[in-house]
Amino acid sequence: MKRLVSFSAAGCAIAAALAIAVPARAADTTQDGTAAAVKRGQYLVTILACNDCHTPFKMGPKGPEPDMTRMLSGHPEAMKMPKAPAAAGPWLWYGAATNTAYAGPWGVSYAANLTPDQNTGLGIWTEDMFVKALRTGKHMATSREILPPMPWPSYGKMTDADLKSVYAYLRTVKPITNHVPDPEIAPMPPAPAAKK
Repeated sequence: MKRLVSFSAAGCAIAAALAIAVPARAADTTQDGTAAAVKRGQYLVTILACNDCHTPFKMGPKGPEPDMTRMLSGHPEAMKMPKAPAAAGPWLWYGAATNTAYAGPWGVSYAANLTPDQNTGLGIWTEDMFVKALRTGKHMATSREILPPMPWPSYGKMTDADLKSVYAYLRTVKPITNHVPDPEIAPMPPAPAAKK
């Protein structure tokens, strides 16, 4: 079943991580080209604007800005969202002030915790799961659909090397414990009646 819209607004890269233990920081990783992959991954996470959706916004001196103390930790668990307003007219979807929760025809989606936290982040994901998730649009590569505004159809066109680099970099960020709510998936509208 395909979902309605894939927004490419403010890149929200879903990424994942595996490991029993969190790997060393980028500066400490030097074997087998891993340092180069981590550096490339950091570059990609920056230009893909992952922080625009996966790092909660706070009010700064010039307006909203990502709160880098919660880098890539997803929608804040303490921020309970009220019922989303109904889409009306040209306002097809809505976003929270933190830029981590979104409501639209697909339901309500929350930016995932991309840190390598083992219990609330994506610390148990494998590199293969990560690559497949972005190629197929399936959470954990096999389960529910990845919902808008995550632009996985675009990110899924990255090369394997680039996707693996993003994964490698995300393994190096600070793990943050943050339980992101489950998405609220709207029922699909009925199919149009067949013409007779």
